[in-house]
Amino acid sequence: MLIDSRSPAWLLFGQIILLSAYMIAGWKVLWRALLKLRKLDFTNEYFLMSIATLGAIFLQEFSEAVAVMVFYTIGEFLQYKAVNRSRDSISKLIDLRPDEAHVVQKNEITTLPIEEVHPGDIILIKPGERIPLDGTIVKGKTTLDMSAITGESRPVRVNPDMDVLSGSISRDSIQIQVTSPSHESTVTRILNAVENATANKSQTEMFITRFARIYTPFVLVGSLLLAVIPPFLFQQPMEIWIYRALVILVISCPCALVVSIPLVYFSGIGKSSHEGILLKGANVIDSMTNISAVLWDKTGTLTEGSFRVISIIPADGYSEKDVLATAALAEAHSTHPIAISIREAYGDELDLSKIEEYEELPALGIKMRTSSGDQIIVGNDKMVHHINCPHSECIDADTAVYVVKNSVNIGWIIIDDQIKKDSFLAIKNLKSIGVQNIAMLTGDTKKVAERVGDELGIIQENIYANLNPINKLEILEKYIHESSNKGSVFFIGDGVNDAPVIARADVGIAMGGIGSDATIEAADLVIMDDNPSKLGKAIDIAKRTHAIAKQNIIMALSIKAFFIIMGAMGLASMWVAVFGDVGVTILAILNSLRLLR
Repeated sequence: MLIDSRSPAWLLFGQIILLSAYMIAGWKVLWRALLKLRKLDFTNEYFLMSIATLGAIFLQEFSEAVAVMVFYTIGEFLQYKAVNRSRDSISKLIDLRPDEAHVVQKNEITTLPIEEVHPGDIILIKPGERIPLDGTIVKGKTTLDMSAITGESRPVRVNPDMDVLSGSISRDSIQIQVTSPSHESTVTRILNAVENATANKSQTEMFITRFARIYTPFVLVGSLLLAVIPPFLFQQPMEIWIYRALVILVISCPCALVVSIPLVYFSGIGKSSHEGILLKGANVIDSMTNISAVLWDKTGTLTEGSFRVISIIPADGYSEKDVLATAALAEAHSTHPIAISIREAYGDELDLSKIEEYEELPALGIKMRTSSGDQIIVGNDKMVHHINCPHSECIDADTAVYVVKNSVNIGWIIIDDQIKKDSFLAIKNLKSIGVQNIAMLTGDTKKVAERVGDELGIIQENIYANLNPINKLEILEKYIHESSNKGSVFFIGDGVNDAPVIARADVGIAMGGIGSDATIEAADLVIMDDNPSKLGKAIDIAKRTHAIAKQNIIMALSIKAFFIIMGAMGLASMWVAVFGDVGVTILAILNSLRLLR
């Protein structure tokens, strides 16, 4: 005998099956809505979904109530997978930090947790291993893969006495002396910066939070009025208008915005980390989208930060080798960076037994007498005037070294800080995106500053020289005042003297490779490989992030507005509503993930 599918028993059985499916798919939503209600929170998507589906059950629309919960759960699962994909770009950083280190102790190697390794300890890095802690090479030389730290794909060759960063992979076996404990290592700083980045919400995220608090009650009230006014004032069928109100509740769920906007910013932070750029908050991304001025420190930021001999100009009758050898011997005992650069350029071992007398002349140079009786003076232009030594040319710069032997100027050595090749690209990139207000601040002399500025294409009135940290801060304040309501003022530096200026700037940027701990701590953004052109990449990521967030807002609100109108007119069922809600959420998520390409 066939069972009549329209019989009460069969209908009851079908309803029980659908209710079971409803509870399996939606119990988490109902439970979360209940928890929110206990806190008198009506402004959440769980409450909207619960009211809509329970109302559908009340109207005997069991299949539609189940559909809403099933598709909403599917949407949540897709959101979860999308967030995990975004997190993967960051969570991989955890693999950068080995848990153990091989400590060399009295010719024995002991494997210890990195927390038990202290500065001064010697650790062994085996071929193919990650360096667990920052340190200085004391034995061996190798090639490092630093791509995970700095985003630089090319291997870096390192030798004894060079500093190495934790998280780098060594191709060969080396021993390093630890310089920082585990909680202060480069990798730990990266992880802490990224983990804390999402705590600083962007303006867009805060807007969406405020919007949801107003939007959701407005939708609830609007749906209630739609369900009540037509039946009571115009004698319309109540079931029809309650159903339409429930459709609007489903369509109006704000989860597309609540999920996708934080996901966009999280993806932006993840993309930046992959490029060796640490953003310390989503709020920094907003500040980077509207730039008024970019102020650069010079030494160590736009330049290499180390002196080198650029050229040697011998006087008639002398060779470059004569001039350099004489200067190197005179500078043998000096620890000044210029003296070190001269000795490095000379390269050969110095015979210190030739030095009979040695005297430093403050602000002028060095005076010495050799065992053969030669009187040698090495110093600046003021020095040759001070001793009344005839010379054919005055070079009034800190980086010009005169070499005088027995009261005769035998030549000059020109020493200067090399401009990073990447700096030219950095300035070019800024100008290409419309940033014309570019300045350089330095403690160097005006002539040195103008030479660097001219080569980089920075206009003369934006070159500031002979500055101390307070002067830099005053100039920054001037730019901030002039740029009020026009955009953000950036400052990029590396030294501890730059920390106050970086902290005060709208967007403070530190060079992470050579930057001091204080500077990195004060910065909003850290460029791990010290390449200035990474600023352009960071700005590009920030602008793309901000643009995608706007796209998601416009797309979600437009689609929802269309479906709300359709629902109010009775042209959209609850099936259409759930597809519209989940569909726009998935579109917003996929749009957000474009940043990770």
